[in-house]
Amino acid sequence: MLAFILGAIAHRFRLPPLVGYLVAGILVGPYTPGFVADQNLAPELAEIGVILLMFGVGLHFSLKDLLSVRVIAVPGAIVQIAFATLLGWGMGHLMGWSTGGSLVFGLALSVASTVVLLKALQERRMVETAKGRIAVGWLIVEDLAMVLALVLIPAVASVGNGERLVDPLAVALVQMSGWDIGIGGLIALTLLKVALFVAVMLVFGRKVIPAILHRIAHTGSRELFRLGVLAIALGVAFGASQLFGVSLALGAFFAGMVLSESELSHSAARESLPLRDAFSVLFFVSVGMLFDPTILLREPLAILATVFIIVIGKSAAAFLIVILFRKGVSTALTISASLAQIGEFSFILAELGVGLKLLPEEGRDFILAGAIISIVLNPLMFYLTDRLRPRFEDVAARRMARKTPQTESVKPTDAAEQTADEEEDTRTPVPHDGHCVLVGYGRVGRIVAANLKTAKIPFVVIEESDRLVSDLHAEGIDAIAGHAASAGLLSLANIGRARSLVVAIPDAFEAGNIVESAKKMNGRLLVIARAHSDAEVEHLTNLGADTVIMGEREVANGMLKRLDQILHSEMAEPGPVAA
Repeated sequence: MLAFILGAIAHRFRLPPLVGYLVAGILVGPYTPGFVADQNLAPELAEIGVILLMFGVGLHFSLKDLLSVRVIAVPGAIVQIAFATLLGWGMGHLMGWSTGGSLVFGLALSVASTVVLLKALQERRMVETAKGRIAVGWLIVEDLAMVLALVLIPAVASVGNGERLVDPLAVALVQMSGWDIGIGGLIALTLLKVALFVAVMLVFGRKVIPAILHRIAHTGSRELFRLGVLAIALGVAFGASQLFGVSLALGAFFAGMVLSESELSHSAARESLPLRDAFSVLFFVSVGMLFDPTILLREPLAILATVFIIVIGKSAAAFLIVILFRKGVSTALTISASLAQIGEFSFILAELGVGLKLLPEEGRDFILAGAIISIVLNPLMFYLTDRLRPRFEDVAARRMARKTPQTESVKPTDAAEQTADEEEDTRTPVPHDGHCVLVGYGRVGRIVAANLKTAKIPFVVIEESDRLVSDLHAEGIDAIAGHAASAGLLSLANIGRARSLVVAIPDAFEAGNIVESAKKMNGRLLVIARAHSDAEVEHLTNLGADTVIMGEREVANGMLKRLDQILHSEMAEPGPVAA
């Protein structure tokens, strides 16, 4: 209840709801007066949240997106992670922590939140721009690095606490061989087990998991399909942990990544989203419960140093790296603002570090405080980059002008235009007039699109799946990625000049928001939507839909029409006919 209330308040102030969830956890935690939530149950539920969260990351993992920007995203992310980790290690060393704890602390400060970054890019309609693709690719590299860290940290924990990990396979090797494999051997053994797990997932998982889901989908039971998706996420995570000794999070990540290549990945993401969101919220609440707010008064300088590393140190490193790759000031500022926060992976690393007795609890408190403050400051960072961009571009233009031979053919203004070249990738409204806007490219949307194309009616598709949008672009079809309820996205689809809107998504609640927003922007728009019940038909009609098609009713009408043809036409030949 508190997570909902505070999440809604955070959203009202244009902050990620994640801030509200963390504050809710603080309020029901043991360090604040009043009600204290069950501290044993919350972490157990949160573990399911971590599994589903990592499953979702895997489902949205795009090797194609990473390869498209690999030249800058891979080295840039690695250097930025190394620099931020070094700063965190230095702070931990000054605080008197162990080497292992300091490194875990630095790693936790080096990785940005997927949720916060994507939300910020979507609000600014930047996901499909060159700057947005670099930011997303950078984030993918960070996520992969953190997945590797989650595997290796337990194996090298003995460096920090002086104890040897008890790995069953390692113990068996020691007993058989009679010699101690050492920490290097433990790391090699861990990587070997991970490689074996990855090989099994890539060889067998890529065929078995999608095949299982396809078979379930053909039963027509949505309940079984949803259960199948969750069973795969939890089952692979558990199996990976028991058979290969890797973390539950890594197992869930690979389950999602393997499934992302299936045609059913979009349906799997949609079906797992409600439970994933619910349990992820419990994860963030449980993290908030661990935070002692008095640390803000007891260690204000340490908190400021932590926030400085996240917001200034990491951003400055990213800015310089992008500039060195000659991607322009605008791109550098955008990447810097995008990465000036930390989130879910940082919490997972902090919990792992404390659990392995590497990181002291105050280190976890610093990470949580840094996360909350940096997420709150993130919108301000984007605002500052927008204000600073002209000044930085002027400086860059003057420097370029000084380096350019003084000839009449080259002027400083030319240099300024060159530094702003990347602005050309900002999306502009589609150039259509009197066109159709189609929302959703699922089974129904594909049929509508095919018929619009055959009839040579200009149209633009709005679809949430980046992969489907890429496929549409490859076919030469105008498509925009994002949520159609956004006024900004509807403006990109040129809804003001559109003649019609077809809302082909199955969710009547989301469809209602889209219809309402579109009608406000274009009162003359012809709106057609779909529904599954009379109540949904009434809901959509009240919000402005001109025609609402109910699937069951249309199927019945089609069957009656065919029956009428058979009964009243002497020429009709009964038999299987596809409508």
